[in-house]
Amino acid sequence: MSTEALTRAATGPAARTAAAPRRPGRRRDPSAPLLRGWSVLVYAFLWLPILTVVVSSFNSGRRLAIWEGFGTEWYGVALGNQGIAGALRVSVVVAALTAVLAVVLGSLAGIALARRPGRWQRPFLAIVFLVLVIPEIVDGIAYLIFFVRIDLDLGLARLVVGHSVFTSAVVALVVRARLSGLDESLEEAAADLGASPLAAFRQVTLPLMLPAVLAGGLLAFTFSLDNVIISEFVALAGNSTLPVFIFSALRTGLKGDLAAISTLALLATLVALGAVAWVLRRSGDSAEEVTKTLTGA
Repeated sequence: MSTEALTRAATGPAARTAAAPRRPGRRRDPSAPLLRGWSVLVYAFLWLPILTVVVSSFNSGRRLAIWEGFGTEWYGVALGNQGIAGALRVSVVVAALTAVLAVVLGSLAGIALARRPGRWQRPFLAIVFLVLVIPEIVDGIAYLIFFVRIDLDLGLARLVVGHSVFTSAVVALVVRARLSGLDESLEEAAADLGASPLAAFRQVTLPLMLPAVLAGGLLAFTFSLDNVIISEFVALAGNSTLPVFIFSALRTGLKGDLAAISTLALLATLVALGAVAWVLRRSGDSAEEVTKTLTGA
């Protein structure tokens, strides 16, 4: 055998495979099964009560504690209830007005936090987070005292103002997170080309932040639609929202129509949150960026 043949044989695939170092096997993490099991328990703790209400809404019996068969008649009863219809109408109107007001105030605050840093930023950001972490019962008492002092007797106005404070903070964090991840070079280029501050905002900044504004508006609508504690304190007679109506009616026990309307409210909330995620993904954000935007990170 020639030298060239020996060389080819020595450097062939079999020889290269034998010479290649073995990769160490991946070691199993003994805590992984425990973490997975704990995650399952957490999700069960969060979702099983909600699933119980959803299943109860399809119980054809009058006593929801006893399953008597599948049926959807409670949804017709709920939608035909004048009290539920009136409360739902108030909730939708208040949520829509709250979303508009929160978008205006929250967007301006988010722009300032992202584009105008300074000594004022940390105290202001602390106030925003303080609004989010203060217990709602404290907010409700404070709003009630304030509205009584200023003699505000408009039920819808009370609800909109009370809901807007919290939701404006949410929108501010969402818009701030969006703009903080975007380069200012496009806005600076528009200014260099002679655009006025208003024109640069309308043609450059607003399109960049629009997905976050829409997402913040949908979140504000959802949070207002689901609010119970603040609404319970500030609502006047004849202006009860749907969550307050359900909460008051539950004192006599869970009925099928309440379970049905609660399921519809849950469905509306999930659809709104899904729309938020879809808007952000359509704007080019990854799943991680969507999470960061929604959490204000």
